Amino acid sequence: MTTIEQTTHPDGRVELADPAVLADSPYANAELAPTRLPERHWTTYNYAALWMGMAHNIPSYLLAAGLVALGMNWLQAFITITLGNLIVLVPLLLNSHAGTKYGIPFPVFARAFYGLRGANFPALLRAFIACGWFGIQTWIGGQAIFVIVGELFGNGWTEASAVGGHPWTMWLSFAFFWVLQMVLIWRGIEGLRRFENWAAPLVTVAFLALMVAILVKAGGFGPILSQPSKLGWDADFWKIFAPSLMGMIAFWATLSLNMPDFTRFGKGQRQQVVGQIIGLPTTMSFIALVSIITTSGTVLVYGTAIWDPVELTRRFENPVVVTIGLVMAILATMSCNVAANVVSPSYDFANAVPRWLNFRTAGLVTGVIGVVIQPWRLISDPSIYIFVWLSFYGGLLASVAGVLIAGYWLIDRTSLYLADLYLPGGRYWYSAGWNWRAVVATVVGSVLAVGGAYSNPGAGPFPEDGLIPFLKPLYDYSWAVGLVAGFLTYLLFTVASPSRQPTTTQAAPTY
Repeated sequence: MTTIEQTTHPDGRVELADPAVLADSPYANAELAPTRLPERHWTTYNYAALWMGMAHNIPSYLLAAGLVALGMNWLQAFITITLGNLIVLVPLLLNSHAGTKYGIPFPVFARAFYGLRGANFPALLRAFIACGWFGIQTWIGGQAIFVIVGELFGNGWTEASAVGGHPWTMWLSFAFFWVLQMVLIWRGIEGLRRFENWAAPLVTVAFLALMVAILVKAGGFGPILSQPSKLGWDADFWKIFAPSLMGMIAFWATLSLNMPDFTRFGKGQRQQVVGQIIGLPTTMSFIALVSIITTSGTVLVYGTAIWDPVELTRRFENPVVVTIGLVMAILATMSCNVAANVVSPSYDFANAVPRWLNFRTAGLVTGVIGVVIQPWRLISDPSIYIFVWLSFYGGLLASVAGVLIAGYWLIDRTSLYLADLYLPGGRYWYSAGWNWRAVVATVVGSVLAVGGAYSNPGAGPFPEDGLIPFLKPLYDYSWAVGLVAGFLTYLLFTVASPSRQPTTTQAAPTY
């Protein structure tokens, strides 16, 4: 048996004693290989700033504004979002641990439970969802550019001839913003870290300015906070609350899987845990409160809930105010989009064909797929945005999270063999590179979570009685169902039928 040592350092972080052993592996390249200790230097501030940049963006704003548009008052919407983010923080931190300890990205982490080849199943599932998010955010950023140029050059730009239901100038703005983001991703992960550090605070200022402007027009907090809920606190509210809560959790479902893509660069577990606890719940609660107050104020000022901040910014008469506000919106969108929706699928696509794609070229693939998905259709209506897009994919990814948590924390007790994550024939090769237990657990969890997907008449793509009618009651709890079902199914199959190849790696602690 070949012995390949891995070094465990006093702070618990692990690295290969000789990284050259992966040189000939068809399942490794420079981006997928374990991060060396000198390159693991992200601090608590870096993680807090990362989350500030990812949370303070227009889709986060739309999340809270959408709840107001659906009839919740400010308190109901705030409770729903804050609770959702506290819940999703748990699987997010559990899956972050492996990234910091072993310096590996999500698709390599998934190999421990799905197999070296089977890991492409959850990785590509997550990658295509992230591509959809990339498209949504790019469309929003393109809208902001479209409005800014319209303020500068007038109606000739905003009222240009329509192509595919939108002015051709809107499509041009969309394309321009797409290119901007591809340039940023081409600079690599360190370029992204530096961008997040200075962009995140500017975005916060922009959202606060928008809220203050609406407060002045609405006459202060009093009229806004006194608005009654259209749903009350009885059955009408609770009917909306459950699927809305699942949507809030699902908003960060991709990040609850792929945070190892970022925590692999952490100085230690404390830095990434504290940074994320500071960064996610606080910043999401903040942007939710700002969005709720602003959107509620638009009901008083304009007579209707304007849930799109780009559309709201257009209502202001001062072109300087409009331009500054939308430039901040562009920064917010880039800050979140590249970090959350390009970095991770880049690793996923590179994992599928590591000899052909690296981080940068896989990022281009992500950008192309994000356009093909037609994101302008996904955000056309708040009910589709929350109940169709978020609830459906949240159930799918939750089942993957359940498998990872059960495997890493209960089956393996956080002990992985680094070299075997890259070398065929080792501990994680299973059967021809696939672990059927993880795949079946993911499928079972997904079917239970979203098999009953339904839409109200005329409000979505699913039948009113659900795709599988007897599973319809579970769909309102899609994320929770997927997580629990994936967790329990994988645990049951693995305990009942254990199967691991002999390891080629011996974890010999050295200091």
